[in-house]
Amino acid sequence: MEDIEIAQRNEANEIQPITKIAADLGLTADEVEQYGPYKAKISTAALQRMRKRPNGKLVLVTAINPTPAGEGKSTVAVGLADAMHRMGQKAVLALREPSLGPVMGMKGGATGGGYAQVVPMADINLHFTGDMHALTSAVNTLAALIDNHLQQGNALHIDPRRIQWKRVLDINDRALRHVNIGLGGPTSGVPREDGFDITVASELMAVLCLAEDLADLKQRIARIVVAYTYDRTPVTVDMLGVTGAITMLLKDAIKPNLVQTLEHTPVLIHGGPFANIAHGCNSVVATRTALELGDVAITEAGFGADLGAEKFLDIKAPVLGKTPDAVVLVATLRALKYNGGVARRDLQATDPAAVRAGFANLQRHIHNLQQYGLPVVVAINAFANDDPAEMQLVQDLCADQGVKAVPVTVWADGGAGGAALATAVNDALSTQHQFQPLYTDTMPVEDKIQTVVQKIYGGRDVAYARKAQRALKTIKANGWDHLPICVAKTQYSFSDDPKLLGAPTNFTIHVSDIIPKVGAGFLVVMTGTVLTMPGLPKHPAANDIDIDANGHITGLF
Repeated sequence: MEDIEIAQRNEANEIQPITKIAADLGLTADEVEQYGPYKAKISTAALQRMRKRPNGKLVLVTAINPTPAGEGKSTVAVGLADAMHRMGQKAVLALREPSLGPVMGMKGGATGGGYAQVVPMADINLHFTGDMHALTSAVNTLAALIDNHLQQGNALHIDPRRIQWKRVLDINDRALRHVNIGLGGPTSGVPREDGFDITVASELMAVLCLAEDLADLKQRIARIVVAYTYDRTPVTVDMLGVTGAITMLLKDAIKPNLVQTLEHTPVLIHGGPFANIAHGCNSVVATRTALELGDVAITEAGFGADLGAEKFLDIKAPVLGKTPDAVVLVATLRALKYNGGVARRDLQATDPAAVRAGFANLQRHIHNLQQYGLPVVVAINAFANDDPAEMQLVQDLCADQGVKAVPVTVWADGGAGGAALATAVNDALSTQHQFQPLYTDTMPVEDKIQTVVQKIYGGRDVAYARKAQRALKTIKANGWDHLPICVAKTQYSFSDDPKLLGAPTNFTIHVSDIIPKVGAGFLVVMTGTVLTMPGLPKHPAANDIDIDANGHITGLF
C-alpha cells in the first residue's frame, strides 16, 4: 500500500481537529490561526508566552550517507515521536516543510511514511499554509525592486554584472539556471544575465529558518547583500530601502505550522532548506517552540550527518541556544550495502560482506557525532525483506563501537515499532555529556573549511578555484570571515564526488566559490557540481500523480 493510501484511510477516521491538538499542548483557541480544521499556525502572542517556559530535552535525528531513494529519516523521526507519545511523554516533533522540487521529482515528500506519517499528508506536501509561496513572492519581489532600481537611474551605482540576488521557483527547472532579462528595448529594463534558484536554496529561506522572531527577521533581511557597486562595495536590502516591504510579505510565514501524526502526536512543520545546497534544518522558531511546549523535542537535519547534522550543530545550535541532548543516527541495510559497493538494483539481495564493508560509512558518522561530545543511538530502519542476520550484524558492529543499535519497524507498525528506540533514546538522554564545537568563529575561513573537510569528511586537502580565492578576499575585506561555513556538497559521499562511497580518505575537496549570506549569517562553500537549481529526472514523480473528479489524489508516494 502506498503512503498516501495509508494516510487517506487513517485521515478519514482518525484525524483530530487541530484545536484539540493545540489544547493538549496548552495553547488556547485564540493562540492558533486555523487553515481549515486540521492545520494551523501558532500566533505571535503564543510564541511570546512560550518563551517564558523552560526547555525540554532535544533529540536530533540524522542519518548515514543515503542511497538515491532516501533512507526514511523523517519516518523514523515521526515513529520515535509516536513511540514516546505512547509511553506517556509529552513529545513534540519539529520537521522541515516539503518543497515541490522533490515532490514532483524523485525524492518524495517530507511527512514520513507508512504508519509513521504526519497528516494531512497531501496538504502538507503540496501548498500547506502557503509559506513556500510567500517566500517565492518575497524573493522575486526583491529581484524586481533591484531591476527597477537599475531602470530608474541606479542611484546606488549597482554593477549589473555583480548582482547576487536571483529569482526563484519552488520546482526543479534546469532551463532557468541561466537566463537573459531586460530584453525588448529601453522600456523593458536593463539587459543583463540572471538566473533562478529553487526557493529552498534562497538566502531568504535560510533567513526565515534562522530568525528568532519578526524583529530578528527584519534585521537579517536588512543586511542581505544583493549586489556590489562598480567599485565593489556591497549593496544591502536596507540600502535599497525595501526592508519593511520584504519583511511584510513574510509576516505569516514566520509563524510555525501545527499539525499531527496519525497517532495524534503534535508536529511543528516550518521552513525547508535543502541540506546539500543550504543548511538543511527546520526553523529556529519551530524547534524552540517544540522545546517549550514538550518535555522532549525531536527534530531532524537533512540528508546525512556530514551535511544536515554538521550544519545543525555549527550553524543552527548557536542561534537556537541549545545543543542536542542525544542524536539518533538512521541507517538501513540497503544504504550500508550501497556504501559497500553494491549496485542499486541489487540492494535487496543478502550480502553480509557488503554490509560489513559499508559499515565503515556508519562508523565514521558515529565517530563524527561523538567528536561533538554527543550521545549517539543508531536506528536501523527495517524494510520488509531485510535479513535478520544482517540486522544483527549491524547491531554487533555498533556494539563494538560502544553504541546501541536498535531495529525500528515504524513504517509498518507506527509508534509501536519504535518502542525499543524510544527506550534507548531515553537512556541516552540521561547520559552526562559535554558539547564540543567543531571550530570557533575567530578561525580563518580557510581553517574552518579545512577543519570540516578533515574532521567530518575524512579528506586531506582543499583546492580553491580562482573564483573562490577572489571570494575569500572579498569576505575578509568586508569583515565577514567570522561567520560559520555552510558547505554545499553532494549528499551521497563524504567527498565532493557522488561516486566515491563508503568512508574515503585523503581526498581533496574542490571549492568553486564561496558566497556570503550575510543576512542568514553564514558563508556558502560551493563544491563539486552541486546546483542551486536542480533538474527533474527522466521519469519525474509527477508522471505518476493523478487526481479524479472528486479530488481524490493517487500516486503521491
